[in-house]
Amino acid sequence: MAKDLTQLAKGLRRRSTDVEQLLWSRLRAGRFEGMKFRRQHPIGQYIADFVCLERKLIIELDGSQHALPEELLNDSQRDTWLEKEGYTVVRFWDNEILMNTRGVLESIREKLHWTPAPQSPPLKGGEVNTHTK
Repeated sequence: MAKDLTQLAKGLRRRSTDVEQLLWSRLRAGRFEGMKFRRQHPIGQYIADFVCLERKLIIELDGSQHALPEELLNDSQRDTWLEKEGYTVVRFWDNEILMNTRGVLESIREKLHWTPAPQSPPLKGGEVNTHTK
């Protein structure tokens, strides 16, 4: 299956949409914040539109088909699995990329530089420390 997914990803890269090409022109070759992005990259059983492996950030571009109920459910299940694997998934509608490229890039920049607050280590017995000194 992995080989099939890799072949599918290669095909998707060859047949990228205008919107994907526009965003890729801004992200490729370390042009954006010096970070390396990959496009149409297999992760588990899925193919991410764009991913920065270093920051575990996935960017998905959604066309109108993603507004259909069954696609919303598929996207939700996919995002849940990817998030369990430690990835952050951000989604943009195709028209957002076209109409507000600068705003989309700013959102991506914020996600790249966002770091979660450190978690308190659990107390013995699995309780979480909710008190501060």
